[in-house]
Amino acid sequence: MQPENLQKEIQEIKTRNKRVEGDKAWEVSWTRRGFIMMATYIIAGIWLTIIHDSLPWLKACVPAGGYIFSTLSLVALKKRWVERYNK
Repeated sequence: MQPENLQKEIQEIKTRNKRVEGDKAWEVSWTRRGFIMMATYIIAGIWLTIIHDSLPWLKACVPAGGYIFSTLSLVALKKRWVERYNK
């Protein structure tokens, strides 16, 4: 393999790794979690209002809170799964 090609491949790998690291950071970021939580709250609140449910905006907290709770509990579950997978 020629040095020019090797340098090009190394640069491509570094670029890909940087993109993958950014994607991973986004997946676990509180910005993403907060956005999804708020979108869930708003959509649930609108739906509950449309169907004339009582206290729609209070009840919309349930799915939004459930989402945040699931993201917190999944961290521990993922850690255990990865440990078992790598054995």
